[in-house]
Amino acid sequence: MKLAILSRAPHSYSTGRLRSAAEQRGHRVKVLNTLRFAVDLTGPEPDLNYRGKPLSTYDAILPRIGNSITYFGTAVVRQFEQMDVFTPNTANGISNARDKLRATQILSRHGIGMPATAFVRNRADVRPAIERVGGAPVVIKLLEGTQGIGVILAPQAKVAEAIIETLHSTNQNVLIQQFIAESRGRDIRALVVGDRVVAAMRRTADGDEFRSNVHRGGSVEPVSLSPEYERTAVRSAQIMGLRVAGVDMLEGNDGPLVMEVNSSPGLEGIERATKLDVAGAIIDYISNEVAFPDIDVRQRLSVSTGYGVAELVVHAGADIVGKPLGEAGILDRDITVLTLNRGTTVIPNPRRSQVLQAEDRLLCFGRMEEMRSMTPSRRRRRAAVRKLPKDAAPSD
Repeated sequence: MKLAILSRAPHSYSTGRLRSAAEQRGHRVKVLNTLRFAVDLTGPEPDLNYRGKPLSTYDAILPRIGNSITYFGTAVVRQFEQMDVFTPNTANGISNARDKLRATQILSRHGIGMPATAFVRNRADVRPAIERVGGAPVVIKLLEGTQGIGVILAPQAKVAEAIIETLHSTNQNVLIQQFIAESRGRDIRALVVGDRVVAAMRRTADGDEFRSNVHRGGSVEPVSLSPEYERTAVRSAQIMGLRVAGVDMLEGNDGPLVMEVNSSPGLEGIERATKLDVAGAIIDYISNEVAFPDIDVRQRLSVSTGYGVAELVVHAGADIVGKPLGEAGILDRDITVLTLNRGTTVIPNPRRSQVLQAEDRLLCFGRMEEMRSMTPSRRRRRAAVRKLPKDAAPSD
């Protein structure tokens, strides 16, 4: 395959290892500076220019998008997606992971274990938020910090309030998060590629430092993960829309607690700790999947008037509970069930014989009017657009 690595650091360890791993496997590979692309929307087909010239054809890209260029970088990745070029990490996935609040919201929706977290802006809401996450000591996080930067441990509630007030005064948004004392300055980094963890290490903070990042002097050691930790890491990456990701987890008393999902994980620490060819695993995955680029399902399926994608919930007491999908009447109404979500289990392309249970969530494609009719409590009549009142226009 012909692979482009999008990176502004061609001589970094991670970029160099990925390039050499691709070359060792006989692939053609180039490292392209993300900022030298120009998105071309002038022609009939989506296109890109690089260094002022039309871009040649590539089979796949591997984005290594830094925090400082997230917006432009994801625009470039999105354009590659429109050109049907395979990428293991979509623009949407990168954007989701880069915003800590958005990532936390998405993961919590799917029942992923995480430290209790709150997000507030008004000064009066800070103290109640601290109490909701378990009280002091409490962790304060900037939404876009990396490598442990912008993560503060406040030992007392008053100290936390003062820190948050100061950060808010500089227009910084912060998360207020529970301090997991039993982790004792340790966490686990699992490197997810596709649907498996290819390597994992435990990071331990240096001395009294509670942040275990290698960039802050933390030490690393290889670790074998239990099935529970592996499942949590893989599900977290997939929920975020990432096929290559570093998932950071705390070892809580009740199991893994996800702290962060990184869309451009560094390879140096984990390769040296585990002595595993992580870069090679990433290249092998891309090579195997290159013929099946990810697509924006909602974008592709919502282009026909009257059709779209929606999620139907099987409420307790509904007459379809206990019935096979083929006898529930859904498939007879020009509706296709794409997946069935049951708790933390996802059943793709459920069979007609699949018996429906209360609280099942069905991701469907079909006529929007038919799907709306199946959720009568949320159905709304189409309101007519009224004329603007004469007294509505503001005076000059």
